[in-house]
Amino acid sequence: MVNNKERMIDIGLNVIDIEANAINALRSSINQDFTEACRILMECNGRIVVTGMGKSGHIGGKIAATLASTGSPAFFVHPGEASHGDLGMITPGDVVLALSNSGETAEVLTILPLIKRMGAPLVSLTGNPASTLATESSVHLDVGVEKEACPLDLAPTASTTAALVMGDALAIALLEARGFTPEDFALSHPGGSLGKRLLLRVRDIMHSGDQLPVVSDQSSLRDALIEMTAKGLGMTAILDSNKQLLGVFTDGDLRRCFDDEHDMHQAKVVDVMTTGGVSIGADKLAAEALKLMDDKHINALLVVDENQQLQGALNMHDLLRAGMV
Repeated sequence: MVNNKERMIDIGLNVIDIEANAINALRSSINQDFTEACRILMECNGRIVVTGMGKSGHIGGKIAATLASTGSPAFFVHPGEASHGDLGMITPGDVVLALSNSGETAEVLTILPLIKRMGAPLVSLTGNPASTLATESSVHLDVGVEKEACPLDLAPTASTTAALVMGDALAIALLEARGFTPEDFALSHPGGSLGKRLLLRVRDIMHSGDQLPVVSDQSSLRDALIEMTAKGLGMTAILDSNKQLLGVFTDGDLRRCFDDEHDMHQAKVVDVMTTGGVSIGADKLAAEALKLMDDKHINALLVVDENQQLQGALNMHDLLRAGMV
């Protein structure tokens, strides 16, 4: 049993070095076979059916998930289950992506004749270009490694890492080819924070109507403070008689009033407001509002239309409640 701390660190670093070398060696496999595999997958009219046994199956499941979430509809089929009915999930319009380090996995080879008979193209990832799976494929990608990170050279480690990276390379190449956008990505991830960051609009979280803090350009500083307190956004907009936005008065402006020794009882809000203020459109992404606040070092924003008509307001607490921060 290894209990020397320095030895454990050496082992960990050695594993990383071996797997990093395995990944770097994949560069030679990004060639015409890779582009042909991308073409076949890109032209798939059905689904990309990923299959693999054991550890290759686990990697295959992840590759299928990555493909599906980046614009290439895909799902995983266990090769053992495929021989007992699940092969019916594969149609002639699909493409099969098969993983096997040896290229001789019995469960995968068993379903090869049926895939061939169906006419579905077969893309394979193996560590043996001379294997049955490789030679029977429409296109083969070599993901072979010099050695496993396992000191016994038995447990799939570097080989599974190489297959995973090749799967990512295929998925991202297809993503680029399809012109997949951040909005497309968010549509398949609506429930998480990523979906919120990509789909949530300013209009979805802004305050408007009676919730919107507004005073006129004739209002006193006292009136502005009352409005700020009542609406709780730490700011108020100032409008002229034509409802045009003149500026904003914030907590920061209030602090500066004390520094500049204004007469707090006599001052008009237009005398101490920030002219114009920082604003954003209602159709902008909430993520853009967050970045704007960060860049300007402010905690609130006015929301205006193209004619600078006030539509709403939001602050950092609104973004927090929406899960953006």
